[in-house]
Amino acid sequence: MTDTILVVDDDLGIQKQLKWSFTDYDVVFADDRTSAIAQLRRHEPKVVTLDLGLPPDPANASEGLKTLEEIIALAPRTKVIVVTGNNDKVNALKAIDLGAYDFYQKPIDSDTIKLLVHRALNLFNLENENRILAKARPSMGRIIGNSESIQKVMRKAEKIAGTDISTLLQGESGTGKEVFARSIHEHSPRKDKPFIAINCASIPENLLESELFGYEKGAFTGANKTTLGKIETAQGGTLFLDEIGDMPIGLQAKMLRFLQERVIERVGGRAEIPVDIRLVCATHRDLQNMVAEETFREDLYYRIGEIPIFIPPLREREQDIILLARTFLNQYREEFGAKAKSFSEGAIQAMLAHKWPGNIRELQNKLKSAVIMAEGTVVQAEDLGLMAPRGENEPETLNLREVRERAESRAIRRAYQAADKNMSKTAELLGVTRPTLYSLIDKYHLEDIKTGV
Repeated sequence: MTDTILVVDDDLGIQKQLKWSFTDYDVVFADDRTSAIAQLRRHEPKVVTLDLGLPPDPANASEGLKTLEEIIALAPRTKVIVVTGNNDKVNALKAIDLGAYDFYQKPIDSDTIKLLVHRALNLFNLENENRILAKARPSMGRIIGNSESIQKVMRKAEKIAGTDISTLLQGESGTGKEVFARSIHEHSPRKDKPFIAINCASIPENLLESELFGYEKGAFTGANKTTLGKIETAQGGTLFLDEIGDMPIGLQAKMLRFLQERVIERVGGRAEIPVDIRLVCATHRDLQNMVAEETFREDLYYRIGEIPIFIPPLREREQDIILLARTFLNQYREEFGAKAKSFSEGAIQAMLAHKWPGNIRELQNKLKSAVIMAEGTVVQAEDLGLMAPRGENEPETLNLREVRERAESRAIRRAYQAADKNMSKTAELLGVTRPTLYSLIDKYHLEDIKTGV
């Protein structure tokens, strides 16, 4: 189906100009607020170009701004590009604050307005695809992601959730290992029992044993009463040992005995206490290397990692970055009562270009500060502390044809990789036909794609 664009302008000359500019789209027209809302309801356009100078007050922006407010109220996902006079930047910024996607100042230039509409359509389609996929994703409710890499991990986690098999979650810091552990617990038969988490790296070595196994009254100075450890507290539920690679080698032997016998002895005690728990462990360390270096017990490694799960870093989940960012944006907007509710194109490109060494935790931190720092309803790249990407040593260009060529070339290459070099899937991701995709590949001389590299 051809995408629909609504042009709201009372100038018949501009209507005609835009009609010929948007030959690739289904264009409908309106010349005042009443007809604009009627066309919006009837055609549900993805993008609206809106002249702020509408009758009965064409010399001012009041009617155009009222029309914008109604459009946003009725169809908040629609991308509205407001068209203003040459010296009307104040009303253009006011429109952005009300929820417009972008603004454009007259006189109309076909190439420029086509580029703005193309970008707005791409963003609308991406957001719509994310909503559809989000509804269809597996039931591991805490986990957000539509990329194939995270979907595979989620399916694996779903399969093991109903069992008591020991699971080892591996991945870089900030990838969401505890979120996975909690999701596994919440989808297990033990979900109504405790989920107890302990970080082995955050507790001094001489205290970790008593934290895990508990202690009897009088076991050491200050032990004024018998205290249950984390293992006993998790009775019937799930024990999550985060950063198990930091567990002291001496304590590993006691943990191995517990996993084999399913009984513990409190520090200072002699009685064996049976405990029934499900164990999930996590680490960012390479445990196999540690086994080879004899800093981690081989028998414990195989006992805790009956089924290992590797959680990919955020930089390998490009498709999920914007979905996660929008989730955090909505969360923090409500938390802080902020106005920010969308991202500029520059912010989106900056997030996609960033390598995210701190993974999801870093993304959360940047979104939290951006929601607070953003001046209006749109988060900019600088609010995130990121820079909109440019190629290495690439001079800034103001030539729109070059800007469009670079942007479309990058989008085609990203889609090609995301589709595992399948041309049909690439065309589907880009929202174009296969002949159009081949035409663009030839137009932009993308030889690496033509040869299947």
